[in-house]
Amino acid sequence: MNQQDQVRQAAAQLVSAFARNDRDAYFGAFTADASFVFHTLEQPLLSRDAYQALWDRWRSEDGFEVLDCTSSNAFVSLQGDVAVFIHDVATELRMQGELHFSQERETIVFRQEQQGLWLACHEHLSAMPEGLPIP
Repeated sequence: MNQQDQVRQAAAQLVSAFARNDRDAYFGAFTADASFVFHTLEQPLLSRDAYQALWDRWRSEDGFEVLDCTSSNAFVSLQGDVAVFIHDVATELRMQGELHFSQERETIVFRQEQQGLWLACHEHLSAMPEGLPIP
């Protein structure tokens, strides 16, 4: 399997874990020093632990649950031992008993670890420009 396919596989596993609401597998796809920029938050999260703490708070206080997540329009750019993965994501989740659907664009930066695994070290989620059709 070539490196682009390895990155696509790592991304697919990350998205699948998120879609299954599998906290351990999802956060296991990130390095400890990963950073996260979400258009829905006022400030970046500067570590995996910071995001996990927020996730846990959402779950306990807001009943946060991912119901589905699908990826489309994937693109991979290899930059040595780093890869930039860009895709569109459609997400359905429940918070405070209400269903929410979002269509967003996401960039995930993967870093190849010494064991050859590709782990995410940065995630940036952006709102999809208004007026674009949802595939």
